[in-house]
Amino acid sequence: MSTHALLLAEDSPEDSRLILKALQPIVQEEMIVLCSDGEEALDYLLARNAHAARSADDLPGAALLDLNLPKVNGLEVLRELRQHPRTRLLPVVILSASSEQRDVRAAALLGANSYVRKPLDYGRLRETVELLGRYWHDLNIAPPPPPA
Repeated sequence: MSTHALLLAEDSPEDSRLILKALQPIVQEEMIVLCSDGEEALDYLLARNAHAARSADDLPGAALLDLNLPKVNGLEVLRELRQHPRTRLLPVVILSASSEQRDVRAAALLGANSYVRKPLDYGRLRETVELLGRYWHDLNIAPPPPPA
């Protein structure tokens, strides 16, 4: 069993706050790893650098990635995750304000499990994130970890 249900990679403190608030009915905040840039998300998920002491086998149930992350953007995070055997099957949802078809296509080609447009209205954002949380935390059956 993972120590974290979700990883949220979001650079906007306001969006992070709103997303965490929307997830409260589904996932306790201490079960969510919050990363403010793509490099930190990769370090956590790949158990390297500041997170090297963490077990690489202890992955969250899903990762929610913003596209426009500092240091390493969301598509590059996704690309790197899909190259590693331990994270290749990790469910990854792109949660972005962009609905540009080139972004949606790029995410799909890199292996995103879902691409969700982040609504600008808080009420719609709350509903969207709550549905995401319910699906990925309560309904989805994650693939088994790769053999050691």
